[in-house]
Amino acid sequence: MLQGGGPAPSPPPDGATWECADLTVPVDWADPAGRTIELALIRIDRRGDGTTPRIGSLVFNFGGPGGSAVASLPAFEPRFTGLRAGFDLVGMDPRGVGASSGVVCLDDAGVDRELREVGFPRDTAGEEEWLRSREAYAAACAERAGGLLPHLTTVATARDLDLLRHVLGDSRLHYYGASYGTKLGAVYAALFPDRVGRMVLDSPVDPGRDLVERSLGQAEGFQRALEVFLAECAGREDCPTGGHPGEGARLVGDLLDGLADRPLPTADGRPLTQRLAVHGVIGSLYSESGRARLRAALERALAGDGTGLLEAADRYLGRNAEGRYRNLHAANTAVNCADFASRPGPAEVRRYRAEFLAASPVLGPYLVWDLTACHGWPVVSDRDQPEVHAPGARSILLVGTTGDPATPYAGAERMREALGDGVGVLLTLEGEGHGAYTAGNRCVVAAVDAHLLSGATPRDGTVCERTG
Repeated sequence: MLQGGGPAPSPPPDGATWECADLTVPVDWADPAGRTIELALIRIDRRGDGTTPRIGSLVFNFGGPGGSAVASLPAFEPRFTGLRAGFDLVGMDPRGVGASSGVVCLDDAGVDRELREVGFPRDTAGEEEWLRSREAYAAACAERAGGLLPHLTTVATARDLDLLRHVLGDSRLHYYGASYGTKLGAVYAALFPDRVGRMVLDSPVDPGRDLVERSLGQAEGFQRALEVFLAECAGREDCPTGGHPGEGARLVGDLLDGLADRPLPTADGRPLTQRLAVHGVIGSLYSESGRARLRAALERALAGDGTGLLEAADRYLGRNAEGRYRNLHAANTAVNCADFASRPGPAEVRRYRAEFLAASPVLGPYLVWDLTACHGWPVVSDRDQPEVHAPGARSILLVGTTGDPATPYAGAERMREALGDGVGVLLTLEGEGHGAYTAGNRCVVAAVDAHLLSGATPRDGTVCERTG
């Protein structure tokens, strides 16, 4: 049984209970008899409806990389009630994530200190400080989890998934993956095409982009999401950024720029730094509820109170009210740096800065520094993306949202192409946000449920309207 952290999941209203267990996997799949680690699992049994036969287990990955399915599945379960007619629902924390030997590089105070003291570079001295910070972070990760870091690849986790499938007693893997979870599912399909069951990839990651291309795509996506937010806000009488989206963009840009020298006070006592504010804005653009909170946070920030944006940053970074961080961002760095060969330095950042500024005039000057996330990292991949071509696999349902800021819609189209002819079937949601199925659009939910419960797949190119 797991030694859990935090409160136990609440039991569903039907009286079922959550089961927790560990799955033992080799650290190195090239040496299956060598050292092992334990992966945390959580499961809730199916609740039959009297008509739907038991299909098997449905395994979830909600993205990241670094998101904990053990923590997230109980929170999302009320949205998956219909799926329990045919499936046990199973969450697995991938290697290096959450309760599965979660990578922790800095203690909580150290994370707070870095976010407070290390700002986005504005000159050569700032660049040097930033890169020293990245090197120190990489060294801390290597010291705490060095033996595990080379094995935190998506390919290794896909092999873990196949062992989980076997242990669960299923001949095929039934799977729902969102965001990074789509990459994991696609890699699984490429490795084990004859073991793909009913699979849904929601908000697909672009499988063909290197680190620079991916980051530029996200900059464009977040700029578009910000513009949509500002346009919607401009139609409200209480909009804090005014009645014109262009003026709103200037206000937000000036606010972020000014925080470099003048952080805002907050009710928490921690100052709202520029770096925290950028995280707060970006994190708020993922969902409708986040955008609603962003309106209130900007109103307070423009009046000199950074509390709302600090709270938004904390949600995005996984910091709770007690000041404890989940390992989401440490695991995110570890997995991405194990998967990507690209290691852009300050010269590349300077070269690409104009492109990032063109892609996102408000957020691009900050997002360009994400290119240095793996600076000093002790593990380097031999390529920028693992293979996702999966000829012979059963049809995989892809769900792409036209206004997705984090995984832009073009990535869904490229994922369909990369999987191979007849494998990827694309369902398009016209709307905003990241993660179409869990957002509750009725058209998307009906199509996903039908695919998972009966194997029915919509016609490739089917479109769901935002009000569907």
